[in-house]
Amino acid sequence: MLSSWRAGLEVPRLLLPLLLLAAWEAGSGQIHYSVPEEAKHGTFVGRIAQDLGLELEELMPRLFRVVSKGPGDPLEVNLQNGILFVNSRIDREELCGQSAVCSIHLEVIMVRPLQVFHVEVEVKDINDNSPVFPESKKRISIAESRPPETRFPLDGASDADIGVNSALTYRLNPNDFFALDTQNDREQTSLLSLVLRKSLDREEIQEHSLLLTASDGGKPELTGTVQLLITVLDVNDNAPEFDQSIYKVRVPENAFNGTLIIKLNATDPDDGTNGDIVYSFRRPVSPAVAYAFIINPNNGEIRTKGHLDFEEKKLYEIPVEAIDKGNIPMAGHCTVWVEVLDVNDNAPGVTITSLSLPVREDAQPSTVIALISVSDRDSGANGQVICSLTPHTPFKLVSTFKNYYSLVLDNALDRESLSTYALVVTARDRGSPSLSATASVSVEVADVNDNAPTFAQLEYTVFVKENNPPGYHIFTVSARDADAQENALVSYSLVERRVGERALSSYVSVHAESGKVYALHPLDHEELELLQFQVSARDAGFPPLVSNVTLQVFVLDENDNAPALLRPGAGGAVSELVSRSVGAGHLVAKVRAVDADSGYNAWLSYELQPAAGNARSLFRVGLYTGEVSTTRALDEADAPQQRLLVLVKDHGEPPLAATATVLVSLVESDQALKTSLRASAGAASRESALVDVNVYLIIAICTVSSLLVLTLLLYTALRCSAPPTEGACGPGKPTLVCSSAVGSWSYSQQRRQRVCSGEGPPKTDLMAFSPSLAPCLGSAEGTGQREEDSEHLKEPRQPNPDWRYSASLRAGMHSSVHLEEAGILRAGPGGPDQQWPTVSSATPEPEAGEVSPPVGAGVNSNSWTFKYGPGNPKQSGPEPKKQTQVSFLLRRKGEASQPCQ
Repeated sequence: MLSSWRAGLEVPRLLLPLLLLAAWEAGSGQIHYSVPEEAKHGTFVGRIAQDLGLELEELMPRLFRVVSKGPGDPLEVNLQNGILFVNSRIDREELCGQSAVCSIHLEVIMVRPLQVFHVEVEVKDINDNSPVFPESKKRISIAESRPPETRFPLDGASDADIGVNSALTYRLNPNDFFALDTQNDREQTSLLSLVLRKSLDREEIQEHSLLLTASDGGKPELTGTVQLLITVLDVNDNAPEFDQSIYKVRVPENAFNGTLIIKLNATDPDDGTNGDIVYSFRRPVSPAVAYAFIINPNNGEIRTKGHLDFEEKKLYEIPVEAIDKGNIPMAGHCTVWVEVLDVNDNAPGVTITSLSLPVREDAQPSTVIALISVSDRDSGANGQVICSLTPHTPFKLVSTFKNYYSLVLDNALDRESLSTYALVVTARDRGSPSLSATASVSVEVADVNDNAPTFAQLEYTVFVKENNPPGYHIFTVSARDADAQENALVSYSLVERRVGERALSSYVSVHAESGKVYALHPLDHEELELLQFQVSARDAGFPPLVSNVTLQVFVLDENDNAPALLRPGAGGAVSELVSRSVGAGHLVAKVRAVDADSGYNAWLSYELQPAAGNARSLFRVGLYTGEVSTTRALDEADAPQQRLLVLVKDHGEPPLAATATVLVSLVESDQALKTSLRASAGAASRESALVDVNVYLIIAICTVSSLLVLTLLLYTALRCSAPPTEGACGPGKPTLVCSSAVGSWSYSQQRRQRVCSGEGPPKTDLMAFSPSLAPCLGSAEGTGQREEDSEHLKEPRQPNPDWRYSASLRAGMHSSVHLEEAGILRAGPGGPDQQWPTVSSATPEPEAGEVSPPVGAGVNSNSWTFKYGPGNPKQSGPEPKKQTQVSFLLRRKGEASQPCQ
């Protein structure tokens, strides 16, 4: 039983391989596809699932896969549609080489259940390989003696493709010497031959370059090339040849030993030793040639060997031969003629004969300066001499005869530019090399008085303080003369003219030699602010030359004038009546003063000095206005007679002062009323007359403005067309000022000055301002405002910073605007009083405006600006106007100003 059981186990074990083999044979099949090589990725190969009878739905469940026996996976199956496609690059030459048939074997396996299919994909060849020669360049050496029809075997090309794609044909680029023989057998490349058609000549063409091209039978056709470099080997079939059969050379007799005479050049078209040449003198060699010359056998250079002497032998004939080194040497011949030249061994000689030195700088061109003669002992070209001159200007050489020259003046001279000329005369012969000799001559230029003295500036501005000591040195003028000796000696003098009523020489003098300008007596700024004159500089030449320079001497102001009171009362005091019923801030009196100085020296301030009684506590004075007003209401206890001392002081260094006395009488109200009525009646009559005057003044101002514009236009036209004339100074008209509701015009009777120029008629400066109406003093509200401003009056206000102008401007311009008489004016009958700044006061109150610079007698400026603000809103009177600023300056353009009395 055991054996039968074992036998039962043996049967399945033997049947299993048989069953598997049966299943394998039942599932196997052979499918054939074809694909061209180098097909792109995704190229369709075949519907493998359909061709194998498989359903697309069972590919993935049965684990369908394709296995390639070759390297990589060139083909792949898309499990979605069962299409076999190209997966990677397929190169037939890489897979199968030169095999005629190339296939890829695939195994298609279905795992569940196991089933195997065999697929064969044939790879079709395409013409993707060009023919390739073993070498890109092939060198062949052929002797030029080889006869025609000689054959030279060549290596053919190879093509990795198969069939028609590898069928090669050959062609050779057209030429006269070689042809290609393929024996009509395209497959046997070993039979490819190069055939010589024509005899070669190395001296004509040393190397032939041919291009052999192989083409396959594919579509498109591919080609490969090889360059054939055929070198022609030389045979000694040419003799050396010289460039010339006869050479002629020249050599100077003083040539050094070893001097190169000539380098011969013979050429042999042969190559190698057949073209190597040896030079030598042809035998027999003459003793003279052997003594004087030697030849280099390698390069053909002939050099001097001994001393050459033109007097012994002038010409040498040298026969030369050139032999190559071939097996059968060949020779070439030539003759060298050597001519010995005479040497230029004598330099020219130069002789200069001076005629007229030095030369005046005003000498005319073509003036003869010197005679020059040259000589040379050589002959021929060595004895021909030419002369040259350096520098070329302002002289030149003129040939007068053979080897004779004249040195003449070519251009005008200027001693101030160059006083001495160092000339060099060069004589040079025409020899080769040329020899030369030089001679120097120094030409001095004599001075002529042709330059006037010149000043560094056309005009000088000098500032001198007034009250200088007599003989004070104020300036030094200096002129330079470019001439020499006495023509450069300069003396100085004044150009005399009148300054007002006096001569210029009464003011200043100038030292004739040093040019120092002195003030002869103390200068007074109040008398003369600008002194303009000319200083003349004259040289000592003949005729003498003169030039002038203008000096503007500005006299600077010093504080040498004390303030002067205007219209003091009897006994030097001012008397005023004041009612005891007036309140605080009532205007009692006004102290007015002028100062003849300028600037800060004329800026006045007022102070109330201590006096008997309580006058100082009862009254006060405006610091810059001079207005005396009450500080409180009067009562019966106040003394009926009050004596006030007002100190008027300028701002100079040191300050000067004057004292004004104001006598104030305190009266009862009825007595003050009678006095006021009398004053009002007189004022009414004056105001009526003033209104009539205002109308005419307005008409006159308009007329004058029109005339002024017309005058300026005419003056400008005359100024451009006519030369300037010296002007005169004289007393000017006073500037008339009238008062109106919107402004004020005033005139100055105290001091009338004009600004004048030394080059034109006198002129005046006109200025106008248009302030708003000032508040009335004496009202209740005005009194309160005065008390509020009393603290501001205790400290003097500094001048407006715009007023700090330079001394040159202060001395150059003098304003003609003076407001001394404009203290209190009325606009008309019944109109309010208007407060205007006067020559001696400038109100410090902010509501009254400001003046820049501060108005004072004699204040100088080149421009004025008056600013008036609105009145105090608390005070009664007309409506205040807007702040107004009006500035006028009328002055002739481009002229220096000078004040004249």
